[in-house]
Amino acid sequence: MTTKPNLPVRAGDCVNLAIDGYSNEGEGVGHLDRFAVFVPGALAGEEVAACVEQVKNSYARARLERVLRVSPDRVDPTCSVFGECGGCQLLHLDYPAQLEMKRQRVVDAVQRIGKLDDAVVHPVIGMDEPWRYRNKAQYSMAVRNGEIVAGYLARGTHRVVPTGDCAIQHEPNCRIADAVRRLAAEFGLSIHDARSRAGFLKNITVKNAFGTRQAMVILTTNGARFPGGRARGRELGRRIADLFAEVKSVVQLIVDSKGGAHGEAHDEAHNEARAGIVLWGEPSIVDTLDGLRFRISATSFYQVNPSQTVALYRKAIEYADLTGGERVLDAYCGVGTVSLFMARAAREVYGIESVRAAVRDAQANAALNAIANTRFIEGRVERVLPALARDGIAFDVAVVDPPRAGCDPEALGALSGGAIGDGRTAGAGGVSRLVYISCNPATLARDLAVLSRLGYRTVEIQPVDMFPHTYHVETVCLLERK
Repeated sequence: MTTKPNLPVRAGDCVNLAIDGYSNEGEGVGHLDRFAVFVPGALAGEEVAACVEQVKNSYARARLERVLRVSPDRVDPTCSVFGECGGCQLLHLDYPAQLEMKRQRVVDAVQRIGKLDDAVVHPVIGMDEPWRYRNKAQYSMAVRNGEIVAGYLARGTHRVVPTGDCAIQHEPNCRIADAVRRLAAEFGLSIHDARSRAGFLKNITVKNAFGTRQAMVILTTNGARFPGGRARGRELGRRIADLFAEVKSVVQLIVDSKGGAHGEAHDEAHNEARAGIVLWGEPSIVDTLDGLRFRISATSFYQVNPSQTVALYRKAIEYADLTGGERVLDAYCGVGTVSLFMARAAREVYGIESVRAAVRDAQANAALNAIANTRFIEGRVERVLPALARDGIAFDVAVVDPPRAGCDPEALGALSGGAIGDGRTAGAGGVSRLVYISCNPATLARDLAVLSRLGYRTVEIQPVDMFPHTYHVETVCLLERK
């Protein structure tokens, strides 16, 4: 029989708490007798009054009641639904302090998880104007008092918070989405309910190409049959395009009634999406990024912050230290964005991607830019790399940009030329220089530890703020053979 440990708090207790740090999701953290208490909305350095709502064996969660000692980094949020909407977590924290918090999150991860105490973590590359940066908006739908509303989900729930204008969204995205919401009501489209799984329209997504000022509207629907027939769907597409000259594409993207989304081609599960049904215009739009052109479809992955994407990829190229004679591997290449950046400075680039639709997009993007020194291969890194090695193809530099779950251990073994097994042995082959791009400090740190055992040294880590006012942080790391 197990006994519950003697915990310092119980649900319902109200306590005064000194906040000494942050959780991985940007919540304030205080301690009572070394027992962690998470307080959303509290900032490091503050003393707060909080009421405990949930207690687990190793931590508790509490509701912020009032701030007794205010941090000098606290600012008034610019958003009326901050704290209710799940889109932003850090609008109450001054932007320079956000950047320092994100750097510390990376430091903590590589030291605690990766055991890399000597890793150099640079200050975060932030934005001069950290607003209106998102080129993509996805609004969930609901019905309130007989009216269709659109917004983001409350954190950890399926409840839609009507957001209206959003300060981190490209402003046209908000206007377009609101107009589509009104047209959905005019066309009598039923709204999907997550509990009953009934209803037609699930989401409105707007993708905006900053470089070309082209926009795409995506209607994510429960099933393919458009109410009133396909002609009615095409009429809705035409009406949307009539309202906004920048809209060049309106696409219906289909999910099943069980909630299984055919999502972006580079999501964590790497699900391959249906191409969608074009209701109006073209099946894709085109954007320009640092002189390159990219085709954006309804299902393709594309970074949401263009200016910071350029900063991230330029740092990756700097770390790759290309002179024009190298053969580069781009593992988890997606639609070829990193590959094409690298191809301008390398002899040859091979991209490996497990999602067929993404491989097709990568090939199309290479053709769009008349870049002939790339080759894109469908498959898993841990299977494709040994086959290439058997054909005598070796790489000077490798770039990995995996999903949030990080790299498969077998893929890391293949990259290093080593074996991932009980012995964790390093092989004699593998690339001499590796550039790792990550959107998750925890899985990054885990993989850096594995790569250390496989014979690589983490030289330096550069965090980049791709998502201001949220807890997310992107990093690019340089590793070299020991």
